[in-house]
Amino acid sequence: MLTRRRFLATTACTVAAASLHVHGQSNARIALSIPREADGPNMPIDFVGLSYEVQQLADPTFFSAQNSGLIRAFKALSSTGALRLGGNTSEFAYWKPKPDSPEPVHPQVREVVGEPKAHYYAVTPQAVRNLADLLQATGWTCVYGIGMGTNTPARASEEAVFVAETLGDRLQYFQIGNEADLFDRHLRDPKTWSPKTYLEEWLSLARAIAARVPAAKFGMPDVASNVSWLTEIADEWPSIQNPPHVTTLSHHYYFGGPATNPDVNIPNLLKPATMQKVQNTANVATAAASKMGARVRMTEGNTCYRGGKPEVSDVFGAALWSADYSLLLASNDYSGVNLHGGTGKSVANSVGGSLPGDALLEAKGETPEQIAAHPHPFYTPIGTFGSDYVLEPVAYGLKFAGSFRGGTLLKTDFSTKLQDTGVNATAYAAKLPGGHISVIVLNKDAAADLEVELDFGQDASGVVQTETLHAPGLDSREAHITTATKNDSLKQGKCSITVPHATGVRVTVS
Repeated sequence: MLTRRRFLATTACTVAAASLHVHGQSNARIALSIPREADGPNMPIDFVGLSYEVQQLADPTFFSAQNSGLIRAFKALSSTGALRLGGNTSEFAYWKPKPDSPEPVHPQVREVVGEPKAHYYAVTPQAVRNLADLLQATGWTCVYGIGMGTNTPARASEEAVFVAETLGDRLQYFQIGNEADLFDRHLRDPKTWSPKTYLEEWLSLARAIAARVPAAKFGMPDVASNVSWLTEIADEWPSIQNPPHVTTLSHHYYFGGPATNPDVNIPNLLKPATMQKVQNTANVATAAASKMGARVRMTEGNTCYRGGKPEVSDVFGAALWSADYSLLLASNDYSGVNLHGGTGKSVANSVGGSLPGDALLEAKGETPEQIAAHPHPFYTPIGTFGSDYVLEPVAYGLKFAGSFRGGTLLKTDFSTKLQDTGVNATAYAAKLPGGHISVIVLNKDAAADLEVELDFGQDASGVVQTETLHAPGLDSREAHITTATKNDSLKQGKCSITVPHATGVRVTVS
C-alpha cells in the first residue's frame, strides 16, 4: 500500500501549469526598530489550539492516554495547548451516563446541504475519563462543547457535572452551542431566531449548569461568521441579572469555501486584503469582549470550509497563512486560536457526509491511493494515516507563531512598513517570559526576497538565534522549522537577516 511518506517522496506535488516555485526576482531592503517597551497583549501559554468534532468522543480510544501517536503530535505542536471540542456534530450528541441509559427523544430538524444529517450518538463517561487522561499526558487544557440545538437543560447540566469533576483544572470553560447564527438553517425557526432568542435559550442551559457547577466558566456565542452577534450580546449583557461567568467571546473563521470555489487559492489566501478583513473582524469582536470584561478566542477555523481544498489547505502556503493569522489575532488580544481538523470521517459527517475536495481530486484523475495520501480532511493540522499522526503544513505555521506563547507582544507598525516596500510581508515582536526579545518576519511573497535590518537599540547586546519556517515552494506538501547551527551577535545593537520569498524567519536575542 502506498503510504503518505512514500507518496511524498516519489511524487512532485505541484499545481499544474501554475507552479508557485518562483525564484526570487527582486529584493527589498528595510530597517525595523524594535520598541523597548512590551506594552502589547499577552499571548497565553495555551494560545495554540486544535478544534475537533465532539463526535470524536464516540470512539473513546481516540482521545485517550493509549493513543500515543496523537499525544506525540499534540506535544510536538505545543507543550501547552488548548483542545476545543465542538463542531456541527456537537448538536447531535447526547449524554449517556450509564450503559443502560435510554436514548432521549430527539426533536425534528431539517436536512440542509453542508450541515450534518440527524445521526445521533452518545457521549459516555468513559470517553470523558479517557479525555482527561489525554489532557494530563499532553499538558493541554480543554474547551468543552455541550450541544444546544437538540439538548435540554437537565441533560446539559448532568453532563457538565461529570465533565467538571473529571477534567478538573484541565477544563478551561464550557462552550454551549456551535454556530448558533446558522441555527435558522436547520435547527430553529428562521422567522423568530435572533441573537436575543439565542441568548434566552443559552441562559437557560448555562444557568442550569451553573446551579450544579457553581465555579463553571463559559464561552459564547461561537458564531460561524456573523460577529455582529457578539456586539448585540454585549449590548444586552448589562440587563441580565446575575449572569453566568463568561470569560470568552468566541467566533469561527474560514478564509473561504467550499473547495469547488476557484477563489480559494494560495494567492488570495496570502494577500494583504485577506488579513485586513481579519483585522476588521477582530475590531468588532474585541470591542464587544471589552464591554463584557472578556477576551476573544477563535475556536474553530481554517483555510477552506467543508473540509478544505487539496493543494491549498494541505500545502506550505497554508503554513504562512496560519502563522500570520495567529500572530495578527494575538496582537489583537485574542486568548487563542483553534484550527479545526480531526479524522476525515468525523469532519465529513459534520458537513453532510462527504468532503468536496475528494470530488476535485477524482475529477483530476487521481487514483484512490493518491487521494488517500492527502490528509483527510484536507485542512487538518494533524493528519491521520492509519496509526500514524503527522503534523501538516498548517500546523507548522501555528507552531511557529506559538513560539511567542507566554510572552508579551510589542506594539509595532512593522507590517505597514513592510507593505510599503511592495513586498507581501508582515512582522511581529514579543518579549518572552525569560526577558528575551523575539521577532518573526513572514515573507508571503512568491517572488521577492527581503533584506531586514533589526535595530534593538544601540546599547543592546546578546546572541542572535535564528529559526526558519520553510519548504521548497508555496505549493509543497511539506513544511519545516529549522534552527540555525551557528549563532551571531548583535553589533551596535543591530543584526541583519535575509528572509527569502515564501519563508518565515524568527530572530531571538538572548
